[in-house]
Amino acid sequence: MSVLQGRSAIITGASQGLGRALALAFAREGANLLLTARGADTLEQTHREVAALAVTPGQSVYSLSGDVSRTEDCQQWVQTALSRFGRLDILVNNAGIYGPIGRIEENDWDEWVQALHINLLGTVQMCRAVLPHMRQRKYGKIINLSGGGATAPLPNFSSYAASKAAVVRFTETLAEEARDDHIDVNSVAPGALNTRLLEQVLAAGPARAGLKFYERSLQQRDSGGASLERAAELVVYLASARSDGITGRLLSAVWDDWETLHDRRQQLAGSDLFTLRRIVPQDRPEQWKCA
Repeated sequence: MSVLQGRSAIITGASQGLGRALALAFAREGANLLLTARGADTLEQTHREVAALAVTPGQSVYSLSGDVSRTEDCQQWVQTALSRFGRLDILVNNAGIYGPIGRIEENDWDEWVQALHINLLGTVQMCRAVLPHMRQRKYGKIINLSGGGATAPLPNFSSYAASKAAVVRFTETLAEEARDDHIDVNSVAPGALNTRLLEQVLAAGPARAGLKFYERSLQQRDSGGASLERAAELVVYLASARSDGITGRLLSAVWDDWETLHDRRQQLAGSDLFTLRRIVPQDRPEQWKCA
């Protein structure tokens, strides 16, 4: 049996790039799907591709355009999924943008704030909309897409970095709030993908994006970037019953040995592995003494 057969999911930002890859992977694994995105035309095209893969008996695929920064759209998507499927097991918060590229004092302020509205507040709003149903059922899976901006400084991409770091800490916090209701909440770092975000960096050029990041982006473009399919495999894993009990973690699709995490549930539960934490001198060979 396909690992998501009988499960129902919402995937935001599903029209292209990683969102499209996620939708295709979920369809192959038998999930019922509600796909959302801002672009109605590209969403409809992806909908047709994904629906063609929905061959499991009773499996269905729907799509609705809208904006995760609009509370009413988030609520409508959840209500539509519940009315169509009767239940909602999985939420994948994939919708995201880079926001303005360049030095913070030179960024357009409205664009800077918009990135937070989509990347962070859109994620929070979708979680708020699905949680009452998941708590009632005492089960759920929430997967929030993060990225490199969450774990290291990302000069010239301050709104993106700030919003993605906030998504990870929100994920850790919500995981604790929802633990007793058996709702697993995790973040995924998919790797450096060749998507429209890469195109935006190249279009911005080295002066705005920064020479090092721009050159790294050129290398990424030429090498093909990280695998969309590998990132989708990790999200499918976190959406499946196999990962039950794994929660509050930031996992890299590229670097982490996530396929065997279910064998280490007890070790994970009592550790800070795959989390954001402050580094103190005692964590390093210097062993500084702090007064």
